[in-house]
Amino acid sequence: MTEQMVDERAAGEPAGSRGRRGLVLVACAMLLALLLVGHRAVPNVNGLGSLVDSATPLLGLGVPLLALAALLRRSRRALLAVLLPAVVWAGLYGRAWLPPTAGADGAAVRVASQNLRAGNPDPAATAGALAGAAPDLIGLQEVADGERVASVLAERYPHRAAVSTVALWSRWPIREAHGVDTGLGWDRALRAVVAAPQGDLVVYVVHLGSARAGHTATRDETVAALAATVRADPADRLVVLGDLNTATTDRVFDPLTRLLGDAQAEAGQGFGFTWPAELPVTRPDHVLYRGLTPTTAGVVRTPDSDHRAVTAGFRW
Repeated sequence: MTEQMVDERAAGEPAGSRGRRGLVLVACAMLLALLLVGHRAVPNVNGLGSLVDSATPLLGLGVPLLALAALLRRSRRALLAVLLPAVVWAGLYGRAWLPPTAGADGAAVRVASQNLRAGNPDPAATAGALAGAAPDLIGLQEVADGERVASVLAERYPHRAAVSTVALWSRWPIREAHGVDTGLGWDRALRAVVAAPQGDLVVYVVHLGSARAGHTATRDETVAALAATVRADPADRLVVLGDLNTATTDRVFDPLTRLLGDAQAEAGQGFGFTWPAELPVTRPDHVLYRGLTPTTAGVVRTPDSDHRAVTAGFRW
């Protein structure tokens, strides 16, 4: 009598049934590994591909679930099969969990970005909590009551630029600012030139089109429009702050990652998920850059918003 048959009888289950369930677990592990490797091959019909891309980091949760099922079934074959998606996931995303090599020392500029939430009952409290992180520049989206926000930011950040529902607050003078058309029919982004002590820094504060299941066309168009604008911008040093409604793993985000660095990926730790604030499972909020060196990046929980804020520090 084989060891497998002894285990199966000890569990009080027919050998054939137990063997089939082990094969099902093996098949699930293979499919999980295949999806992790080939998620970009899923057709982006009605935003399906984008949805799968965005959820791919979370697929790692399937590894311990499959391992637990394999242990409960006492299936060595299934347990070995689970190693494949585990290795694939670690290869794709394990680096994000390593301690960042960049250090906080020498940061010449610190930035923060927050979607306040249009229905925020106390936007001043949200902005005040963000200011507590002591950034030099604060980019805000969904600003419905600029005066309430000003009541807590104006003293520390005397310089402001605002267009529709986006705004930039700065410790340093803002030499010029104007709205940016991202294809929404109204400007929901701005470009400002900040006179930082080390020189001019171009700052974009952006809120791109929303993405919903089956409805991503507008978001996709605004990502492409922002990428085209940044590509044409002659600035040597540039930062993009905002709610881009797109995860970095989404194929639609590629035009931006080809042009700009991602502060969280290079100076942060973990995925830096920001939405929804209570239990974030994705990262639509970003700090992107060029011409600078990121030293720190992180996420800050603030009150009354459905997004967590993102922060970053840079050397000149």
